[in-house]
Amino acid sequence: MMMQGIRKAGQSLVGKLIIFTLFGFLIFSFAIWGIGDIFQGYGRNSVARVGKAEIGLEQLRTAYQNDVQNLTRQQRRQITPDMARALGLDRQALSRLVTESVFDQTTQRMGLAVSDETIRQLIFADPAFRDASGNFSAARFNELLRSNGFTEQVYVREQRATILRQQLAEMVVGAVSAPVALQELGHRLRNERRSVSFAQMAPSLAGEIPAPTEAQLKSFFDERKGAFRAPEQRTADILAITAETLADAGTVADEDAKARYEELKAQRFTTTETRTIQQIAFPNAEEAQAAKARIDAGETFEAIAAARNVADADLTLGTFTRTQIFDPVVREAAFALAEGAVSAPAASAFGPVLLRVTVVTPENVRAFEDVAAEVRAEVATSRAASRISEMHDKIEDQRASAKPLAEIAKEFNLPLRSVGPVDSGLRRPDGSAEPALPGGDATAQAIFRSDIGVDSEAIRLPRDAGYVWYAVTKIDPARDQSFEEVKAQVEAQWHADEVSTRLSAKARELVERLDKGEAFDAVAASAGLTIEQAQDIGRQDQRPDLPANVVSLIFGTAAGKSNSASVTDGGRILFRVDTATVPSYARTTQEADNFARQLGASISEDILAQYVAKLQSDLGVTVNETAFRNATGGTQN
Repeated sequence: MMMQGIRKAGQSLVGKLIIFTLFGFLIFSFAIWGIGDIFQGYGRNSVARVGKAEIGLEQLRTAYQNDVQNLTRQQRRQITPDMARALGLDRQALSRLVTESVFDQTTQRMGLAVSDETIRQLIFADPAFRDASGNFSAARFNELLRSNGFTEQVYVREQRATILRQQLAEMVVGAVSAPVALQELGHRLRNERRSVSFAQMAPSLAGEIPAPTEAQLKSFFDERKGAFRAPEQRTADILAITAETLADAGTVADEDAKARYEELKAQRFTTTETRTIQQIAFPNAEEAQAAKARIDAGETFEAIAAARNVADADLTLGTFTRTQIFDPVVREAAFALAEGAVSAPAASAFGPVLLRVTVVTPENVRAFEDVAAEVRAEVATSRAASRISEMHDKIEDQRASAKPLAEIAKEFNLPLRSVGPVDSGLRRPDGSAEPALPGGDATAQAIFRSDIGVDSEAIRLPRDAGYVWYAVTKIDPARDQSFEEVKAQVEAQWHADEVSTRLSAKARELVERLDKGEAFDAVAASAGLTIEQAQDIGRQDQRPDLPANVVSLIFGTAAGKSNSASVTDGGRILFRVDTATVPSYARTTQEADNFARQLGASISEDILAQYVAKLQSDLGVTVNETAFRNATGGTQN
């Protein structure tokens, strides 16, 4: 099935171009980075050697740039070099080229070949090369090849190589399917449901824990020094430009702000009139008119409602704006009434009614003076959005002359943010959290990939919202901390470990009693625990009272047996698996057929990956990291 999919994808020009990349991604996890780098014996422009073949620097550069451009089109945003390397596009490009070279040398050694007639038939059958009448068009063929950077000779050579790679892959995995036993196991893993009885064991069940001695704490610290090691921390300057940072509300003239206010007044600054409406329905107009006459004579609206058996709670329709009332008769009648007044009988869509308005909240329009600052800021921000690209270019010009970010920020009157020292999780030395950075995780990760003095690419914010520049100013390397520095942390961890040890021992005792046949209710009651039930739990389910690690252990415990698991608050959960059910596996359903195909494809990919890894090992693969960085623009480590 997988190879049929490959052949189907290869029926168009775009599919043929994409197919070149397939095998490299299949074996990325088996890629070449565990094979030692060798720097001797390369050609000057060689990035890697695969058996007797070499991968050239320009060949890798072209493949890498094509991958970046493809991802840019898919994401519809610019992919910077830093982002591309963070995503591993550089390594993936080389991995793909290595895989293609491995396949090409293997097919050559095996004597596989593709006839000219096969290539000719493929080209003539490709709908991408046909004209409006459905016939093969040599002019269209040549035009499409030129637009994609191919000559006829190169295209034919690549098609021939692709077909041979497909043939080799088909020989390895073409007939692979998922065994029924594996399908049934997968069905069980996906569809088994369990019910449990459980009880929360709070940390307080551990009892009173005596304070540790100094010697105990020091011994505890000495055994776990690595856990109290201070992580690497970094300090950096950040300069961000967005419409908000570039906006200057002081430059917005009064007439411009007032014009914008008039545009927004109805939608943003006007609270529409609302009315709270009550209603009594009648079977006919005569009864409605008689009731209105009684009200006019002094009888209350509530009395009429009571006589009609309308409860007080059912009197009020609700509070509405004019447009929210769909019935035009009711709408016009209700909004013509004074507060507290009762309408004449109105012929609503559901029959005659009397209406009363109990509360009128009049329309309110916020004056320009009350919202002037907000409007000016909005106008300034809107104008500044068009200046982002211009300001980006000006800042890049300054950076090209080696000016530090602090000077650039001062020159353009932009805010410069100093961050740190913080660790990679943006935690400060005192344990507090650094506020979120502009650019979010991408900025934090970039700071910890960079170094002091490195001129890094700006991070482009999503939806073209702006740019973020960063400069690492200080690096505090990870270090061991003394006992005195972390004594409070050591004591807290010692106490937590003592609680965990005692709770674990208590839980083991309770589990042993349960497994000997004691009732869950009796065991839980003896420990002062409150029993809870959970029905129909799936393997992937997560609940506030049953975290993922507990659910995982529930499915690792036999039906009828008990166990316990720790939870994040320092407590434990004691549970017994009451039932475990699996629906029968019906192989004839569409769902089962889809699952079998997916499982077979996964097995095929795993086998193919292992096969390629073995070919790489047999042929020998070496990489020149220096040339690799030159080809992809990476920095020297």
